[in-house]
Amino acid sequence: MSNKNLRHVSQNFADLGLNTLLLKTLEKSGYSTPTPIQKEMIPHLLGERDVVGQAQTGTGKTAAFALPLLQKLKIDKHTKPQVLVLAPTRELAIQVSDSFKKYGENIKQLKVLPIYGGQEYSVQLQQLKRGVHIVVGTPGRIMDHIRRGSLKVDSIDSFVLDEADEMLKMGFLEDVEWILQQSSAVKQIALFSATMPNSIRRIAQNYLNDSVEITVKGKTVTASKIEQKYIITNGQKAKHQALERILEAMDFDGMLIFVRTKIQTVEIAEQLNSLGYNCGPLNGDIPQNQRLRMIDQLKSGKLDLVVATDVAARGLDVERISHVINYDVPYDTEAYIHRIGRTGRAGREGHALLFLHPREKKLLKSIERQTGGKISLMTLPSIAEINERRIENFKAKLTMNLSGDTAFFKKLIGSYCQENDISEIQVAAALVKMLNQKSPLLLQESNNKSKQKRKKRSEETSSTQIKKTRKKNSGKSPEPGMDRYRLEVGESHGVQPSNIVGAIANEADIDSQYIGRISIFNKYSTVDLPYGMPGHILKHLQKARVCNRMMLLRREALSLPQNETENGSKRKRSKHKSAKKTHNNSSRKRSPGNITH
Repeated sequence: MSNKNLRHVSQNFADLGLNTLLLKTLEKSGYSTPTPIQKEMIPHLLGERDVVGQAQTGTGKTAAFALPLLQKLKIDKHTKPQVLVLAPTRELAIQVSDSFKKYGENIKQLKVLPIYGGQEYSVQLQQLKRGVHIVVGTPGRIMDHIRRGSLKVDSIDSFVLDEADEMLKMGFLEDVEWILQQSSAVKQIALFSATMPNSIRRIAQNYLNDSVEITVKGKTVTASKIEQKYIITNGQKAKHQALERILEAMDFDGMLIFVRTKIQTVEIAEQLNSLGYNCGPLNGDIPQNQRLRMIDQLKSGKLDLVVATDVAARGLDVERISHVINYDVPYDTEAYIHRIGRTGRAGREGHALLFLHPREKKLLKSIERQTGGKISLMTLPSIAEINERRIENFKAKLTMNLSGDTAFFKKLIGSYCQENDISEIQVAAALVKMLNQKSPLLLQESNNKSKQKRKKRSEETSSTQIKKTRKKNSGKSPEPGMDRYRLEVGESHGVQPSNIVGAIANEADIDSQYIGRISIFNKYSTVDLPYGMPGHILKHLQKARVCNRMMLLRREALSLPQNETENGSKRKRSKHKSAKKTHNNSSRKRSPGNITH
């Protein structure tokens, strides 16, 4: 694999060798200047070279492979698949498919088919039978069609692996290799990944021939147009209150709120709907047609807020998203970059807010290093500020209603005032009071300072005890933002790290990337999980089974026992292969499935 530095030679798409049909589409869409990845990638793909592109979301990589592959298509009566694109999620598969259709709108009889889980097989089978030129799909569903014989890969000339590092995180790498092995007739392969771990490089070395590697540094990924801030919140209740106060004090257009679990998407969406916001949950368990409808509603303005998991929001591209809130901090800085990249689209200014527990503040530096920007502290809006905003909003509503037909109500109030010998302003005040009986117009300041001081002293004492305990402890403490839990299954019961990861990921709906260090002892094991686990999830895990034994999971007071030692090579899990495999099998069951697309 040769390494190629970026050369800023071509200044427009015509210089790259694209034909007039594609140039017309680009001109109509308002695109005139190619991005760095497009300048380098398009000529190589037109020249039949295998390519490896290291580029983040938002650099224009979809157009970098879609435009040259569209130009190379042979449109004839006997339509067979010529291009196969693999994407880690159904959302990204749909987005890439739409991009092919958009760029190829002037190509007559072009047929593009997205294939993903959650959609009826019959629909996909009918379209494959009629014939398609380009297939974009998720690995699991593509494998199913290859095995059925409904997708023939011997006619495919070009193979694209999009977001390969996400494939790795989601456990699809073995599936990708299986698909590549079936596609021996493929003449050209393009691999795209934001990062290049060894497993991705191994695929490039094993399956690509004389490839050229193009790297686009990720400065364009975040940050110049995105204002980034963080706020410290101590506990779930404080998070809820902070979210409510921030939403009330903030002017926003569309907003994404990122959480870790599918359960949270539903709970927080319900909470915000009860407060009068137009909000919806977005997670992998929601039927595909409902998810697509929700995204359309967010685009059109019928929905203003969406609470989403990382996987469900993959590939989401909605220009009106002005704000992203990281309700739960991602422990992977790449995930943070992807999240905040959902705002600041199409040259607009974006805003990103990160909720941090005091324990998680150490993660801030690593995120700042990765994004190359400073994340500043935000002060929670005060009750006085919220009340001032509420009063202004109330006055604005009054003004709006004064412009309507109020003749009947004027007459009614005038009559009431005469009968009771009171002023109209007294009646107006009484009406406002009636309107705000269930939900007071103004928030009340808490005067219970002694209670707050007691709580603070208690927290400080608890924190001191924890620190003392950890100093006595000979083992490693959990990483920032993590708690250590004990489960009553150990080496003598035959448990492996993969069993623990798979059970927790499936039973608690926690993505494997949020499951930390696992230590296995003779009679029991410990596992590090995100701080602040909801009580109902903990209760569920207590009854869950591993190796035919109940976990009986409980939070540990001590970091590690002093009378047992670890076998570091066996017990430490950072990216444990079998652990990933166990979780990823369940992931596959759940997943069926400048230009900046």
